Amino acid sequence: MAEHSQPWVDGLTFADVLARTATAHAPRDALVFPQLALRRHYAAFHAEVREAARALLALGVRRGEHLGIWATNWPQWVVSQFAAASVGAVLVNINPAYRAHELAYVLNQADITTLILTDRFKTSDYFALLRGICPELATAKPGELRSPACPLLRRVISIKSEPQPGMWTWDEFRSLAANVADVELDRRQAECQPDDVVNIQFTSGTTGFPKGAMLTHRNLLMNAFYVGQRLEFTELDRLCIPVPFYHCFGCVLGTLVCVVYGSAMVVPAEMFDPLATLQAIQWERCTALYGVPTMFLAELEHPRFAEFDLRSLRTGIMAGSPCPIELMRAVVNRMGARSMTIGYGLTEASPIITQTCSDDSLEHRVGTVGKPLPGVEVRIVKPGSLDPVPVGEPGELIARGHGVMKGYYKKPAETAAAITPDGWLRTGDLALETPDGYYRITGRLKDLIIRGGENIYPREIEEFLYTHPAIADVQVVGLPDAHYGEEVCAWVRPKPGQTLSEEEVREFCRGKIAHYKVPRYVVIVDEYPTTVTGKVQKFKLREMGIARFGLEAAAQIETA
Repeated sequence: MAEHSQPWVDGLTFADVLARTATAHAPRDALVFPQLALRRHYAAFHAEVREAARALLALGVRRGEHLGIWATNWPQWVVSQFAAASVGAVLVNINPAYRAHELAYVLNQADITTLILTDRFKTSDYFALLRGICPELATAKPGELRSPACPLLRRVISIKSEPQPGMWTWDEFRSLAANVADVELDRRQAECQPDDVVNIQFTSGTTGFPKGAMLTHRNLLMNAFYVGQRLEFTELDRLCIPVPFYHCFGCVLGTLVCVVYGSAMVVPAEMFDPLATLQAIQWERCTALYGVPTMFLAELEHPRFAEFDLRSLRTGIMAGSPCPIELMRAVVNRMGARSMTIGYGLTEASPIITQTCSDDSLEHRVGTVGKPLPGVEVRIVKPGSLDPVPVGEPGELIARGHGVMKGYYKKPAETAAAITPDGWLRTGDLALETPDGYYRITGRLKDLIIRGGENIYPREIEEFLYTHPAIADVQVVGLPDAHYGEEVCAWVRPKPGQTLSEEEVREFCRGKIAHYKVPRYVVIVDEYPTTVTGKVQKFKLREMGIARFGLEAAAQIETA
């Protein structure tokens, strides 16, 4: 299929697309959870989604109502994603790592009336956290919650089978579908429009409260279609999804791409587990694999890696944070994912803006983030302006097209700051365009290190240090300095069995990169602070560095 041909999903809703795929590929695997011994073909998955949608109608969920989901990767997450869309509700993804303070903020800021949740995540007891916010839940009848702390929240549904005060279990919820006829659901589905908001995803800011990006059926379906096209997906593909559903990577590039192409969604575990991922690829003969760089590293470094037959792997996406060149080579050569692609984007863009093609040269796939998806314009501009910079020069990447969100929910000022009047989305990322029309991300505007007037891009130093034979991973941040303004700090994780000294790292750099880029500070670590999606939290590394090296006074110096 030509890349610029009209996508069949344009003008449709989630429910329309699922119905067509379920008809065309009824007997094929739709959803597979190997650890749960759960396997649903498309006909059964579609029926399960429609049952949950009728149950939502039985609860009185209206078109445009906000339904929150706070859970790790369970089958009910995927069912809820499509069921909510089928009745015209807006699914609000809630980060599994949120604690009480963040949960209360999202429940109220996003006007959530119905909450679907699991029982726990790591050390978080979800039921206890919710009762701490809404103690009235302990005595409420299911569906009749009244809590001053969350005045709009009425209904709570647990995806677990054990009864909880004030909540329906998943089976109790499903049983409500018997009260609603199929024709009522068909009527509601027909009211849904492609430009309706179907999903609110909160972006994880490093400061302040997160913002809810409003994404439409068309935003997400067009993105899913073009991403799958770059992967050359068909109904024969089987995608391993170890990334979290609450994030665009899981619920757009994962579940939605599969539903658009009739491919199988293979979910290794409720949260990332490198061993479960390797097992799922082998057991289910997965043809594609997703992950952020830290996930691929964990799989490659797993002590049992060599035991697994990964010959079925062909393609996939590495995205979410800068992808080291040496890591990409290992994924191609050792995992056999010869057509692995790199994707770049952000939640506000639904999410992919640029992506390599599966037949791009290895040089392009390890050195760039590809070309814009069809229907997406990209421009590199002087930061804070709309003035283009020459090809080859770094600037801020801005994008326009079918992926750009409607805006941030109930945040008009933030929306205006992010999207220009003529539709350009400011990404906050520094990038450059290569002479042959590909793009390279060079850093974040806020990550830029300015040392004595010299602009230093952390990515450049990271890529250089990845060439050291004993270094598995490296993160470079700027630390405050009274004299130079900032100094370079490299947080280095050695490969298993290797040892490194701080001076060895500095010596490796001397004479090979400019003197001002040689890290003044080096920290040898076993792990990094990360988000649930595996993204390294550089702002935390900066905070840790300030404390470690006693730079509190320098950090207080005000700069223009």
